[in-house]
Amino acid sequence: MDEKIYRESLELHRRLRGKIEIRPKISVRTRRDLSRVYTPGVAQVCREIQEDRDRAYIYTIKSNTVAIVTDGSAVLGLGNIGGYAAIPVMEGKALLFRQFAGVDAFPICFDGYHTDFVEAVKNIAPVFGGICLEDIAAPKCFEVEEALQGIGIPVMHDDQHGTAVVVLAALMNACRATGRQMEDLTIAISGAGAAGFAIFRLLRCLGYDQRLCSSVRDILMCDRKGIIHRQRNDLLKNKYKYIIAHETNRKNRTGTLSDAMEGADVFIGVSAPSLVTPDMVRSMTEEPIVLALANPVPEIMPEEAKRGGAGVIATGRSDYPNQVNNVLAFPGIFRGALDACAREISSEMKMAAAHALAARVKRPTRGRILPSVLDRRVARAVADAVSAAAVSCGCARDSHETL
Repeated sequence: MDEKIYRESLELHRRLRGKIEIRPKISVRTRRDLSRVYTPGVAQVCREIQEDRDRAYIYTIKSNTVAIVTDGSAVLGLGNIGGYAAIPVMEGKALLFRQFAGVDAFPICFDGYHTDFVEAVKNIAPVFGGICLEDIAAPKCFEVEEALQGIGIPVMHDDQHGTAVVVLAALMNACRATGRQMEDLTIAISGAGAAGFAIFRLLRCLGYDQRLCSSVRDILMCDRKGIIHRQRNDLLKNKYKYIIAHETNRKNRTGTLSDAMEGADVFIGVSAPSLVTPDMVRSMTEEPIVLALANPVPEIMPEEAKRGGAGVIATGRSDYPNQVNNVLAFPGIFRGALDACAREISSEMKMAAAHALAARVKRPTRGRILPSVLDRRVARAVADAVSAAAVSCGCARDSHETL
């Protein structure tokens, strides 16, 4: 199946020469048309924006444009393939932005993992209403996102927060389907990179309004060396894992991923294929929740997870039920942020997105904890919730209602 898709995809891209294009909204047929869209008429539009920069949201593409920024250092399951090879993925992201949320997005691909592109992104920000960081390896992705906060437009690393939002929505509905409470959960997470770090922060409510967020009981987080615990001597070299060690693993357990899963209610995998066995699932609580999200091959295939006794199973694949895919989150999150002319994407906006997404499934079951990734109504529901949250938390510009 995969080989056939690879061949079809290669032919599609060769034929189309890329998946996106830019089209004008108005045709220029007369001198009057030219005078209005370009010189001399456009000079007055420039003067208006010079007087008040926020008027760019009214007179230009800024109110509907997102830059998809990458250095190609962590692309899908391909790793550090560089900016050139990352273009097809970023084009695909742009296509999804347009089709699911009506957002005009464009790939901005830098080449070279060691390239410091923060200042370059700041300098191109005026034309965009948002920055979607994509496929940047940890820990650089954390540093870049932090450095780009406060530039006046929303900046979000989708591999972190888009993933975390969808995982939270899936987990809320999995709890409803199995009669569990979020506050009672002990969770084993495989993968301490971009997605894993953001999921851990959201599930432990770090940086989130405690009135809006319910922390799980405990998290045991694993990287390639096993369970992250406070006595590990490598943590001082990585401040993000240091934070993980001090905010998880209440009993300071040590060992492997297998040890972490023993007695856990939930497994979340954002790491590598085929790390989990049916016996490891059996060691968890009765009918555990298994979200095995490595792509294209998950940590454990659904058939094997079921054989191990899993009650709810989700993957990132489209050929199984309960697909956890970022397309359920990022189009609506940015659509809502753009609708509000937001200055940032706040924790309140992310939380609103997760709840709106979960609410799209009225009566969750073990076989359906998330809406279909092809359901075009999802983005609008998420966008409305995010936009309202932006206004409520003070992240929206005063002018957003007049646009």
